[in-house]
Formats: sequence, structure tokens, C-alpha cells
Amino acid sequence: MDFSVSPRMVDVVARIRAFFESDIVPLEKELVARHSFRALLPELAAGREKVKALGLWAPQLPVAWGGMGLRLTEHARVSEELGRSPLGHYLFNCQAPDAGNMEILMEFGDDGQKERFLKPLAAGKIRSCFSMTEPDLPGSNPTWLATKAVLDGDHWVVDGHKWFTSSAEGAAFAIVMAVTEPDAPPHARASQIIVPTDTPGFRIVRNIAVMGEPGDDYGSHAEVMYEGCRVPRENLLGPRGGGFFVAQERLGPGRIHHAMRWIGIAERAFDLMCRRAATREIAPGKKLAHKQIIQGWIAECRAKIDAARLYVLHTAWRIENEGAHASRDGISAIKFFCADVLTEVLDRAIQVHGALGLTDDTVLAWFYRHERAAHIYDGADEVHKVSLAKRILRGYGVDA
Repeated sequence: MDFSVSPRMVDVVARIRAFFESDIVPLEKELVARHSFRALLPELAAGREKVKALGLWAPQLPVAWGGMGLRLTEHARVSEELGRSPLGHYLFNCQAPDAGNMEILMEFGDDGQKERFLKPLAAGKIRSCFSMTEPDLPGSNPTWLATKAVLDGDHWVVDGHKWFTSSAEGAAFAIVMAVTEPDAPPHARASQIIVPTDTPGFRIVRNIAVMGEPGDDYGSHAEVMYEGCRVPRENLLGPRGGGFFVAQERLGPGRIHHAMRWIGIAERAFDLMCRRAATREIAPGKKLAHKQIIQGWIAECRAKIDAARLYVLHTAWRIENEGAHASRDGISAIKFFCADVLTEVLDRAIQVHGALGLTDDTVLAWFYRHERAAHIYDGADEVHKVSLAKRILRGYGVDA
């Protein structure tokens, strides 16, 4: 396996880093200070236009859809760079959940769905959300859903209660997981249905406060009610009863995007930690960097970040060359492994900053508030560990 960076990607990464310093960092400081994504929308729109002019727009999308057409391993490196700021992926139009929604619309959408929903989404003219998690049923079991969609003539009627529908505020449409085949086996009961957010019966109850911060616009997680939402039957995305299969198809590449974004966050936190250790005096002539415990943390974090990066790149390479099914062990493992590395590095960085690390004078507290959830969303760590262990043990003749 060759993990060397091509000349093209060396140039792409260099241009992203330059844009990061010139445009992203100043906006990021405003975001952290204001605690409002909506307040920055005019500046973010201008930044997105600049990204387009630089030829860096939508790195994950094919050229035919206005993107850069990068391979998964190439986009992984871009995702790491953009992950260093809460605004990075949004400015480049490769943010979750839109990136995953674009992917399944390209793969499973019909011509009408691509024209109405994918085309403006790829161009950055609208946003979307993905509505699966429910407050009364465990998100760790996505085959168990209470939300239902019933076919009534030429329309689906959707009824249900969702929450943590990320970025619903300001989104133009939601892709909803709902039970359409109640008598089918568990993995064939649900379908994915596109529900425009201006549909009567679509109601945002609230933006859920995450560690005290409700957020707004793209930077929010909503509780949503679907109360008799009627949408045309052609809004079915993929086959009836195929919702779980469609969701699984976005899982492998999506996991690479998330894990490399986490590594980018860890790299940013690591850099801030080292800078603080090198400059903070704790006594005349004595700096934090002189303390062996700090040196130990720095060495451990460096090793773990590098190990996590190689694990993700190896998994991305396997997905490209062997497919997602053959790579499922790595897809599971990088989830909990990278989440562990992310939160450990963030925690160490905050500790090195002392009281300053708890404030919004740096980006560390923002990352910690929003990224502790890395252990929960996209499948709880414990679920992935059990799933991986069971597959390993089958090779030893044990059905666990």
C-alpha cells in the first residue's frame, strides 16, 4: 500500500492551508465568540464563493456535479485539513449530513429527485437534513423505528417524532427513515422518503441544547414532528423497504469523512497544546514544556494521532480496492478508535491550557462540547466494538 501524497494533492492541501489561515480562522473566532452560525451566514456565503473560485468546491463530488472528483483516500486528506475548524467542511460543501445525502441521491435518486434536490444541494444553494434518530427508541438499533409512512393514493403520509435531526433549521428538505413495510423482517421494514421542510405537518419543536448550547441554522440539532406530512409517492428514495440498505451504503465513506475530520480536530488541539506548553511559564524560567508529565502527554498524543490516521487511510484504501463489505472490520474499528484518540487529545489540550481551556478564548471548548458526541452518533462505540468482536470470534468457531 502506497500512502504517498500525489503532486496534485500536495498542491490542494497547500491551498487549503493558505485559505484556512487567511479566511477560516478569522470567521472561526467570530463563531466561537457569538455562539451563532446564523450571524455569520453572509460571510460564510462569501467564503463559499471564494472556495468555488479556487477550484476547491465539493471535493467529494464527481466533476459532473461540480466537485473535484477526488478518490476516497484523497478526500480523506482534505477532510483532515478541513476538520481543523468547525467551519471547514461547511465552507467547502462537504459537511455532514449534506455530503451523505448527496451521495445517496447520486446512487439511488431518480432523474426528478436529482434535478429537484441533488442539483441545488451540490451547488450549495440549499441544505438538507437526515431524520432517523427517535427520542423514545434507541438509536443504536436503527431497524427499530416508530415513525411510519403510509401510501395513500399517490402520496406518502408520514407521521413520527424525531430528534437530533442535525441542521434541520434552515434545511430545504429532510430524508426521513420511516416504516413502510411493518410486516417485513427488521432490516426490510423501513424506507427513506424525501420530505421538503415546507410540507404542512413538518414542525421543528426546538433546537436541542448540547451541553448548554442550542445552536442555530446549520450548527443545530432539532427535535422534529412529522404530523400527517403528505408528499408525492415519487419522493421515495431507493426501493420500498430498502431504507436500511441505503443507509448502509453511505456508512463506509461517511465513516472515513468523520474519522479524518476527527483527526484534523486532534491535530489542531495538539498544535494548540504544544504552543501552550512551549510558551506558558509556571515559574520564572520554567515552562510547562519542562514538566515530564506534559512531555509524556505530547509524545502519547503524537503517536496516537499518527496511528489513527494510518488506520483510517488503510481502511479507505480497502474500501476503494475491495469494497465496503470486505472493509467492514476497519469501518467499525476506526469509529471507536478515532473517537477515543479525539477525546483524549482534546482533554489533554484543555488540561494543558488550564482555566483558559474551559473558556471560549480558544476553540478547544467548542470542540469538546460538540465532539464528545463522537462516541455516540454514527453508532455508539460499544455497538461497533461488540459487532467487531463477534466477527473476529466467528473465525475461532465461536458464535458469540
